[in-house]
Amino acid sequence: MEVVILVDVLRHAGAEVTLAFVEPQPEVEASSSTILVVDASECSCSNQVFDLVALPKQRGGMPGSAQLRDCETLKKITCKHAEEKRLYGAISASPAVTLLPWGLLRKKTVVHLKATCHPAFMDKLPTFWTVKSNIQVSGELTTSHGPGTSFKFALSLVEQLFGESVAKGIAESLLLHAAVDNPMNGIIQQS
Repeated sequence: MEVVILVDVLRHAGAEVTLAFVEPQPEVEASSSTILVVDASECSCSNQVFDLVALPKQRGGMPGSAQLRDCETLKKITCKHAEEKRLYGAISASPAVTLLPWGLLRKKTVVHLKATCHPAFMDKLPTFWTVKSNIQVSGELTTSHGPGTSFKFALSLVEQLFGESVAKGIAESLLLHAAVDNPMNGIIQQS
């Protein structure tokens, strides 16, 4: 969900999205046996400049986030991105499992750093900059909890790239405000 929702929402906004995976095959099996076809390998992206680098969880959190962490090419791309003060983000286990070991959750990297991640990994983040919010924006860094916050994560990135009016328009076109007003409407029947 984190990958598909992120890519779809960014493309709705008009972003040119490159979906790259750290695995050698062009098709990757995500959670729930969903097959994703990638646009590029991480190696082919190593010399490109992006407006945003986002790390969704891969393959159900673990071992996917560890695979991201262990990919030297992705580490170089993301660290260079952060050093140049361009947007980057991570969702689910990736803030704790990937960004933290890369040194991208240090206060000198992002002023007034606050970060969040999947609740099962919160204890891995240093407590003095951990927040329990669904989404957290600290400078160029955006972090989020996981599947249920995927739309908020994606819309926050859209807002940072394209502005608030574009993000609101996409939220309305996807009927996200209606879902927020009554998220369980029609799901649970009263007996």
